[in-house]
Amino acid sequence: MLPLDPHADRGRRAWVPCPSCADHRACDTCADGRTCSAHWRYLLSNTGSRLHLQCPSCTHVWEHETGFGATRSVSDRFIGGLRPE
Repeated sequence: MLPLDPHADRGRRAWVPCPSCADHRACDTCADGRTCSAHWRYLLSNTGSRLHLQCPSCTHVWEHETGFGATRSVSDRFIGGLRPE
């Protein structure tokens, strides 16, 4: 298990499902698409529409492409190893 990133700040959060532990699956609030008080992720940083996240439950670190703002083309997303959602 990784330690929490030193830049992890409870004040910078995102509500994105964790691809590692998927702790949100049994939560009715998350299933309704609402912001849950238990299943948030640390927003470590962002580059345009790409979020750099860490899960406080399992400490998994990953990137999530939001597609918001269309800051990169679809081909750039594939090159970066991310699949468009």
